[in-house]
Amino acid sequence: MSSDTDTPPPVTVLDVARAAGVSPSTVSRILNGTARVAADKRAAVEAAIARLNFRPNLFARSLKTGTTMTVGIVTQDVESPFYGRAMKGIEAGLNGSGYAPIIVSGHWNAEEEAERIELLMARRIDGLIILTGHLSDEQVQAFALHQPVVATGREVTGPQLRSCQLDQETGGYLATRHLIHLGHRRIAHIAGPQDHDDARRRLTGYRRALQEAGLMADPALIVQGDFMESGGLMAMNRLIDSGESFTAVFAANDQSAYGARMALYRRGVRVPDDVSLVGFDDLPASAYLTPPLTTVRQPIYEVGLYAARTLLSLMGHPAEPITLPPIELIVRETTRRL
Repeated sequence: MSSDTDTPPPVTVLDVARAAGVSPSTVSRILNGTARVAADKRAAVEAAIARLNFRPNLFARSLKTGTTMTVGIVTQDVESPFYGRAMKGIEAGLNGSGYAPIIVSGHWNAEEEAERIELLMARRIDGLIILTGHLSDEQVQAFALHQPVVATGREVTGPQLRSCQLDQETGGYLATRHLIHLGHRRIAHIAGPQDHDDARRRLTGYRRALQEAGLMADPALIVQGDFMESGGLMAMNRLIDSGESFTAVFAANDQSAYGARMALYRRGVRVPDDVSLVGFDDLPASAYLTPPLTTVRQPIYEVGLYAARTLLSLMGHPAEPITLPPIELIVRETTRRL
């Protein structure tokens, strides 16, 4: 005897085929996208799937096709607005492909990144996106021997490997040159982590702009940050406490600039009346600070979009290519002419 609480048997491919008036192989071809199917048959199958509320058994399909319809995403800090913006681009790039992302964090540690990637690969992902990080190029190339990989923030190639690197040095140069053109000569820099390639390149751009203008980069005006708001706040406090004179600050990223802005506010230093401030990244919140932040925009969302579509192409699903826009200076209200 059955009861009202009995669970109905799951809907199968055979049920869908019977309801649509087609063969089970036709239903399978439509689900797997392995062959072209006549429009009327496809419409009948899709209507039957909707009517029966059919859910494909992804595990069984993965055993049969050798694919899991998942891609691994290695980020560095899941709470970072920078990586959140990149993830939005990846999500948009994967939209409609049937692939689902599995996200792990490397926490800016090469050993941890490698462990996370090995964990993802053990779960049989179909492809991998590595968002910046501390892995060596050789490690990235080794992972690409096993499956398609797209890596951002570096220039590295291989048979199943694509990468993209934005011109970080030019970004640091544009930020510093803007302040020089406004008449500033004592320009401080809150640097990013010393072991981070982007931070080193932005510092090189800062030095190049000063040298081009005939100005010396004063070591006392270069203070160490960590790309975080708290690091920017502490770096600015150290700079103020040092007693060194400065009229402008170039922070290595927007999050550092947010912290620096807080430190200046607490010390009664007005932005931009007393000190001009420039960030880097153009995070969404930067346009809504008080005052809105002058910053260097890099196309974070577009990098995520590029990574997703490039990975789809590497996995055999041609996707519309993305041309990354160049880094550019966005002038708002935290800088002024002396």
